[in-house]
Amino acid sequence: MPTKTENIIKPHIKTDLQDIRPGDTVKVHQKVKEKDKERIQTFEGLVISKKHGKESGATITVRKVTSGVGVEKIIPIHSPIIDKIEIVKRGKVRRAKLYYIREARGRKAKLKNQDFSDAIPVEKEEIPEEIPQEEKTGESPEEKTGEAVSEEKTEEVSTEENLPTSEEKKD
Repeated sequence: MPTKTENIIKPHIKTDLQDIRPGDTVKVHQKVKEKDKERIQTFEGLVISKKHGKESGATITVRKVTSGVGVEKIIPIHSPIIDKIEIVKRGKVRRAKLYYIREARGRKAKLKNQDFSDAIPVEKEEIPEEIPQEEKTGESPEEKTGEAVSEEKTEEVSTEENLPTSEEKKD
């Protein structure tokens, strides 16, 4: 039987999210309420950490530099205030937490771009249903009869006979 908190949280959990990782540059579309009006404000920056996986309390930390000042926001992924999160580009990183970016300046603060092809659906190649008997066993019809095998052995023997011996090399 679900608890009261699960009943409250379950409708807000988003299932259509892309796989967000540290190193991604993301645009976070956040709903902002001002008096009677509601508008969407975007925040674009680098994901420097991701915490709590796919739980209801999962968060990402997004950092951007504006006018020389670093700004970080901790964004709860499943919050109803967050309209959508879109990945702009993917960076190649080797760490789970990119806290070193805070002190990095210039070239050290840049990440290498990674191929973002996993966001685009790729069509699968068609595989033939029936595989011919030759391909299943890995043997060609010649090998089954033994003709090709005997030819290979004779070639190997003839090349060994034509090699000069150690006494002939000295002369």
